[in-house]
Amino acid sequence: MNKLLKRLIVLLVYKIDWRKLFVILAIVTILGIVLQISLLPFPLWLQSPLIRVSTAKDLSSSLQLTLTHGKHWPLRQISVPVPLNSSSGLTKRVHSVQRRRKRRRKREDDFQVPIPPPPPPRTPPTPLERHVWSLSPKEALLYAKKELKNAPFVANDSDLYAPIFKNVSIFKRSYELMELILKVYVYPDGSPPIFHEPHLSGIYASEGWFMKLLEGNRQFVTRNPEKAHLFYLPYSARQLQQAIYVQGSHNLAPLSLFIRDYVNMLSAKYPFWNRTHGADHFLVACHDWGPYTLKAHEELVKNSIKAVCNADLSEGIFKFGKDVSLPETTIRMPRRPLRNIGGGMRVSQRPILAFFAGNMHGRVRPLLLKHWHNKDESMRIYGPLPRSVSKKMSYIQHMKSSKFCICPMGYEVNSPRIVEAIYYECVPVIIADNFVPPFDDVLDWSAFSVIVAEKDIAKLKEILEGIPLNRYLKMLQNLKMLQRHFLWNLRPVKYDLFHVILHSIWLSRLNQIQIPD
Repeated sequence: MNKLLKRLIVLLVYKIDWRKLFVILAIVTILGIVLQISLLPFPLWLQSPLIRVSTAKDLSSSLQLTLTHGKHWPLRQISVPVPLNSSSGLTKRVHSVQRRRKRRRKREDDFQVPIPPPPPPRTPPTPLERHVWSLSPKEALLYAKKELKNAPFVANDSDLYAPIFKNVSIFKRSYELMELILKVYVYPDGSPPIFHEPHLSGIYASEGWFMKLLEGNRQFVTRNPEKAHLFYLPYSARQLQQAIYVQGSHNLAPLSLFIRDYVNMLSAKYPFWNRTHGADHFLVACHDWGPYTLKAHEELVKNSIKAVCNADLSEGIFKFGKDVSLPETTIRMPRRPLRNIGGGMRVSQRPILAFFAGNMHGRVRPLLLKHWHNKDESMRIYGPLPRSVSKKMSYIQHMKSSKFCICPMGYEVNSPRIVEAIYYECVPVIIADNFVPPFDDVLDWSAFSVIVAEKDIAKLKEILEGIPLNRYLKMLQNLKMLQRHFLWNLRPVKYDLFHVILHSIWLSRLNQIQIPD
């Protein structure tokens, strides 16, 4: 044992080069430190934007480190007293970073809609579904046309409120057939921003919301054009105007020629347009100029299904019974499209008979102001809402406190006030000759609105006061039941605005089908 101990001592003292061993250990230690520093989300010698310092009156503050990259590291919160003077510069810089982040998040919130979760898996198909899906698109449309002709009578339905529909039985059966049969092919051609880039805010947001929700839909969209019953032209009239129109030129020809060339390209590249000359193709355009951008292509105007906000019969572009009147929906916060909806006052608490406030353009609004501005306390008719008035009661509060909301046309026949009146539970009074109200193919507008001819503006108060109270209460009740059909949802639900627009396009296509003798 003593000999082994002596040999070990000799080995440690005389055989090992301690200087080399020290150098090796030092290098390993330094490499370990460098490796751990490199794994941090920010360099130690720079001030991290992830450090938040808040000062207190007792000249102390807490320093919090939050790691947001990847998984949170298992570090405890550290509280370190920091002198106020020494941290003032750091605090200002950190607060500046936080303000920039808040502004960026706000911009992102305004213009991005979160992707909804995927729908639940579908149940196995029924024998009827298997039969219908085995039919060709032409045979399936003919089957649907025959079924719609023999639609069963519906008296009471838990999902649909019959008084607001022209024929709730036809609507219900047509909607069921749409869910069972309809497949839409979305052309992949075209580059953003004009194509495939929805505009989700403002008064023209309807076209953008429809585009976004349809292109993300799994139920109705097919990637196989041979199975499609309808073909969607996925462009935005609003984006077209912003990208091509030359400000102050008053020349819409470049926009019209652009759409003409786009449709000609599709008809040359694909066989589907030429099969029906565009009768099974549709577009959705809410910008005022939407119909005018189609003039350079004859078949597009004559044959295609146009869902447009500017549903003006006097222009010769919108065809009653074939085209679809699209509602103008003002979206201020795309992440919260249903904000402020509902909450109208009780009828006994509505001191205002009729209300309007807005810019003076078009032929109708100046006449409305001429006859009723400052003429009657119960008729609150303004141009732009004066600041002295809005301080006491906002625009939305005016609508929720009024029995009737005047919706006169502006430059074009439609007005976002129609949908605002529906949202805020104020019976809309539409003043626009030659205007086809939204979804006039299925909705009975006399059940929840008042339509006044332009020549009768001077009799407006007399017309409104002539409506009996019991009829007004029914109209108000109908208006509340109508709301669900005019709502945009981040993820579409049955009978909401997305589905009602698609249904009207589907119904228009069915109306074109002729049943052979």
